[in-house]
Amino acid sequence: MKWELITREQYVTTRWSGGTTTQLAIAPEGAVYADRDFLWRLSSAGVELEHSDFTPLPDYNRLISILEGELELKIGEGERFPLRPLQLKAFDGGVPVESWGRCTDFNLMVRKGAAQASAQALRLEAGSALFWDAPVVAPETFPHLTLALYCAQGTVLADGVTAQAGQLLLCREGEALPVELKSDTGAALMAAAIYHK
Repeated sequence: MKWELITREQYVTTRWSGGTTTQLAIAPEGAVYADRDFLWRLSSAGVELEHSDFTPLPDYNRLISILEGELELKIGEGERFPLRPLQLKAFDGGVPVESWGRCTDFNLMVRKGAAQASAQALRLEAGSALFWDAPVVAPETFPHLTLALYCAQGTVLADGVTAQAGQLLLCREGEALPVELKSDTGAALMAAAIYHK
């Protein structure tokens, strides 16, 4: 598998009503978020307002986590609840979502009917290693697999490529094979598997 290192200099950052959003990666390459025709998108937002409403994205399913700070969410008619650091929450992008708190978050959006995704938080102690498996087998209708490793803290080595805090490792032609991850310093990661057409 071929891993691409994406650094802060390659990210695209834009402003929204509640703060800033940094696009880490998007598919297909060159797609524009505002056109709402992308297949999937990884991003990290800085939420600066104490209270904000999420942008409706009815054609997408979403996964969100927070990397720093505090956040409470209210999804649709559900109860307001706290989202803990590196805890993941999946929801329908077409459902109204309100948030309270200031934070830096991690977002994964996938187009309904064309992709599905799973993500998990991983922690490595200094000097440790682990094998990460994509959590589910690709459905027959979604034969392609993209793997993403966002380094939130520390440094991580994956198949000979090192990422530091704030950098992304991306494998656009992934395989359902274990990936060995090592860290000399310790690391906190968001690991995502995206199955798509």
